[in-house]
Amino acid sequence: MVFDPSKKSSRSSLDLDGIVGLSEAEAAKRLQQHGPNELPAQSNRPLYAIAVEVVKEPMFVLLVVAGILYLVMGELIDATMLLSFVVVVLAITIIQERRTERAIDALRDLSSPRALVIRGGEHRRLPGREVVVGDFVVLSEGDRVPADAVLRRGMHLSVDESLLTGESLPVRKKPSTSIGERERPGGDDLATVYSGTLVVGGQGAAEVLATGQQSAIGGIGRILGQLESGPTPLQQETRRLVRLFAMAGLAACVVVVCAFAITRGGGQAVWTQGVLAGITMAMATLPEEFPVVLTVFLAMGAWRISRSNVLTRRMPAVETLGAATVLAVDKTGTLTHNLMRLRTLTVDQNTSDLDGQESELPEELHQLLEHAILASKRDPFDPMEKALLEAGNRLIGGTEHLHPHWSLAHEYPLTPELLAVTHIWSADGETTVMATKGAPEAVADLCHMSQEQRSALSLEVDRLSSLGLRVLALAKGCGHPLSPFPVEHHDLRFCFIGLLGFEDPLRPAVPAAVAECRQAGVRVVMITGDYPTTARTIARQAGIDEQGRVLTGVELDRMSDDELLLRLKDIRIFARVVPEQKLRIVSAFKKSGEVVAMTGDGVNDAPALKMAHIGIAMGGRGTDVAREAASLVLLDDDFSSIVGAVRLGRRIFGNIKKAISFIVAVHIPIAGLSMLPVFFGDWPLLLLPIHIVFLELIIDPSCTLVFEAEREEPDIMKVPPRSPQERLLSFPVIGVAVAQGMTVLGICLAVFLTARVEHSLDAARALTFIALVVSSLMIILVNRSPSRSFLAMLLVPNTALGWVVVGAIGFTVIAITVPFAQQLFHFAPLHLTDLLLSFGAGAFGLLWFELAKAMKRFRHNGLLPLRWLH
Repeated sequence: MVFDPSKKSSRSSLDLDGIVGLSEAEAAKRLQQHGPNELPAQSNRPLYAIAVEVVKEPMFVLLVVAGILYLVMGELIDATMLLSFVVVVLAITIIQERRTERAIDALRDLSSPRALVIRGGEHRRLPGREVVVGDFVVLSEGDRVPADAVLRRGMHLSVDESLLTGESLPVRKKPSTSIGERERPGGDDLATVYSGTLVVGGQGAAEVLATGQQSAIGGIGRILGQLESGPTPLQQETRRLVRLFAMAGLAACVVVVCAFAITRGGGQAVWTQGVLAGITMAMATLPEEFPVVLTVFLAMGAWRISRSNVLTRRMPAVETLGAATVLAVDKTGTLTHNLMRLRTLTVDQNTSDLDGQESELPEELHQLLEHAILASKRDPFDPMEKALLEAGNRLIGGTEHLHPHWSLAHEYPLTPELLAVTHIWSADGETTVMATKGAPEAVADLCHMSQEQRSALSLEVDRLSSLGLRVLALAKGCGHPLSPFPVEHHDLRFCFIGLLGFEDPLRPAVPAAVAECRQAGVRVVMITGDYPTTARTIARQAGIDEQGRVLTGVELDRMSDDELLLRLKDIRIFARVVPEQKLRIVSAFKKSGEVVAMTGDGVNDAPALKMAHIGIAMGGRGTDVAREAASLVLLDDDFSSIVGAVRLGRRIFGNIKKAISFIVAVHIPIAGLSMLPVFFGDWPLLLLPIHIVFLELIIDPSCTLVFEAEREEPDIMKVPPRSPQERLLSFPVIGVAVAQGMTVLGICLAVFLTARVEHSLDAARALTFIALVVSSLMIILVNRSPSRSFLAMLLVPNTALGWVVVGAIGFTVIAITVPFAQQLFHFAPLHLTDLLLSFGAGAFGLLWFELAKAMKRFRHNGLLPLRWLH
């Protein structure tokens, strides 16, 4: 006989008589049949497979091609720089991929603790991976449940299932001799216990129903293995731009070579010059800066945000967070501390709030807290009893109301039939003191309250519950000491004392963070496994939803996907939600066009964290599974850090737009000066490869270091998130960039044509080059801010900008004054007057853009009639 249901458990200890368990032979057979009780290790891809996937990306191919192009030309420094970026990016990607693949490994470790089982009538402690279906596992306070099982024997067993359900409080378990299938996790008095959950009180013996991948936690592992997060919008946009510019550049290269040869009559020397012009054109148009910008900006963004205790596991997520329109947060451990705290004491319907109180309690409350501690264990494991002990030490410590030397004479434990526990203490060897705590209705029953008293008590309990508090009632023994102690709990005599209100406190920084998210147009919604009343209260305290509209998991199950999409517009609180439903909610938000950031800390959150555009795990209280599945990890569990990450994400995208716009604008005059001479047979080449290389020394650090270091715009958190469909190069942005580029091209051509009249070709080329360098620097200055003037921006520090300006001007001076450099650049000596004219043309050519920004500011401030702008 494996299990005899006729055997009953006693009140004092767990009776395991009649449980024989499996034989070792049968257990070995089942282990061979079903496999070990752990999640299967995923087959990690070899390094070369990851590398192949990385180098197939167009941006990496372009980097390699550009590097090889520089090698062919003999430009070793530039080739080395670009190919070094290839190696760095490849290494970063491989490291991140490896860290991602550890998610299933972390989940497997959690699902396989050590276990105490009964086999052949004997107790054996063995690795959790060896537990099989049909085993009887013995569970005690502090144990991690090794597999999904049904409780057959139990004595006031309670389990913390927050990693599966998100519930902030432990749930009671009720033994069953008939249930043979698993129930859905969540709620009290179920018979099923689940792998990976934690026993916080009582004892039990459970029959294993499912192990490994078939367990509830194994189901999460399967979901994680199947989810694909996909490229971010920024990655997709960058790929599109790279393909577009690469095709345009290669096509222009071919056209230039052929046009040069045709317009100059052919011949070997002409074709050689044509190839040189084509190479120059390719270098002028191939946007190798695009992938460099993306890599550097995201890497620097990850470094900057790490200083705010946010770890970036997937770099593109930093920028994507700036586009987030929905922030889905888990209540327990994210908005709250995930711990119980004694908040209120109620005596004679007068409630005292303990929030912030550090001094001794008023005398009328001493008895209530004193008996609450007497009704608890001396070394508690239950979170509410821990909260009571902490409050007692803080508020009545060192007084006569704490009794560390009293001995426990008898205990009446909590049972499913009566949710109250009574401790009888021996004070001096003869005097006994009774203290009872439990559910209000149970304590009212023990105190034999009248119907009128019960109604008044119920109203007070409802009032406290509406504040999001978990309410317990307290009573003390009445009359003379009892000896011997009666068998039945109801035979004791009690007098009601009062009520205790517990809360899982809100993190102090949460309301301000939620308010800033609202100001920034980011919609905050709560997804929790907790009860609707508690969820409403926390949502009101956090400022998420004052109206308290709630959608429960049960209601969610009844909805079709289309109905859910309609309800998403109004609902900000989702309560009593299970893991599969979290995943469905996140998917629905994504389907409705939202950019979703999801926070969480439990195993139950991992699939939704991976499915969301940005998964944000709590680093302190979060599980390894959540951290490995997430894109960002809050190392200090500070919810307000998310706001800083959103601000940084917006700053990164804004600065990337500035950099990309600069790249487009500065390449237009370079490409124009490289291409136009080809179509005029009597024009010499204005730019040679050496000039392009020099300009790249300005362009590369400008679009990376200078624009990356730019601070955010003052109103960056006062505007709605950008549309997910917004492109880096929208029509307004590319229109401004093209206009700037064409302006600079016109200025350079005007300088060249004017200088060509009175000066030699080399002198005209030098003056044109000076105008181009100065204009390029002006493009940087006017694009530092889309709203503030470049003069105002000169007061905003940017160390990289200073180095770029000084370096560009310094090297230009060397190129036009040092004879060897003049020969290398094909320049001729210049007069001071000519230099000033060329410098002035480059410096003042973009004043029209500053005028446009000024008009925009006036319009925004209401200082300019709207009709003037049309």
